[in-house]
Amino acid sequence: MSNYPESRELYFLQFKPIYMQRIWGGELLAKKLNRTDLPQLNPNDDPIGESWEITDREDAQSVAVNGVLAGKTLRELIEHYNKDLLGYLHTGKSFPLLVKFIDAGQRLSLQVHPDEEYCRKNNDGAEPKTEMWYIADCEKHGEILAGLTARATRDLLVEKLSSPQAADLLQRFPSQVGDSYFIQAGTVHAIGAGNLIFEIQQNSDTTYRISDWGRVDKNGKPRTLHLEQGIKAIGFSNRMSPRIPAVTGETGFNRKFRIVDRHCFKVDCLRLVEKYPDNTGNPGASFHLLSVMKGKALISAENKESVTLNFGDSVLVPANLGNYIIEPLDGNATVLKSFLA
Repeated sequence: MSNYPESRELYFLQFKPIYMQRIWGGELLAKKLNRTDLPQLNPNDDPIGESWEITDREDAQSVAVNGVLAGKTLRELIEHYNKDLLGYLHTGKSFPLLVKFIDAGQRLSLQVHPDEEYCRKNNDGAEPKTEMWYIADCEKHGEILAGLTARATRDLLVEKLSSPQAADLLQRFPSQVGDSYFIQAGTVHAIGAGNLIFEIQQNSDTTYRISDWGRVDKNGKPRTLHLEQGIKAIGFSNRMSPRIPAVTGETGFNRKFRIVDRHCFKVDCLRLVEKYPDNTGNPGASFHLLSVMKGKALISAENKESVTLNFGDSVLVPANLGNYIIEPLDGNATVLKSFLA
């Protein structure tokens, strides 16, 4: 007898976060999200800087924590359920997204990710990586650096990379809760200290670090830079502002805003004050990944066990589930919905 239920019995899936130590990590995961399961670290250890909410990589596998499939890895679920879980629009063998929180106690390195063209041309094992950020919370001094300024030529950037003046060649924005940033592959960027960022990205862990602001680790050694690959990966012709300002003001009705609309993934921001019906399609076109960025929400469907999501929680809606309802609790809620289309 199989220990997997039939596909029609798939349900709302939740996963255990995977915590990653980073030299620049902070304390906002504990303070803002009340993550009581954070590992206890020694004083000399690097702090926790990332919480991978859902991931399907060889070195990092999300594990289901609810229902009869608890204990199964995301890879195992995909191998068994395939398009019933991910949808007919998905053509790969692994989950197409990597979704995480970034807890920046210090400024992250200045970096860039490669695009599809770079990966085709260089064939060096790099994976394309386009991502978006949502500022879930921030401190007053929080800052985002993303996108080159008009004066940032290739030669000038290379000249300034070893100095703090490199930051002046980037577009700089004060952090505001609810703002989003679309970081297209090839965009030079750095997350400033004091940010709790929810990041939705292509399933890639390729990052080219082109400056680390002179930082050294606990042994006094600088981290590796990837100058040759990084400069080659930068899209110097793109000077667009990556910022997507938060929509302000309250209304008495639900509102939906498309934040990202690209071939690799879509993201809708749902600002809800009452029940919001949604549907994964018939047949299921795509999974939906729901992530609460404000308030609390109840996710329910006929003949399925409902789940309650608090701020910072996510749930995977299988593609074959069909109709379901998101209901804000205690007033209103903001939910990010990631999917393919």
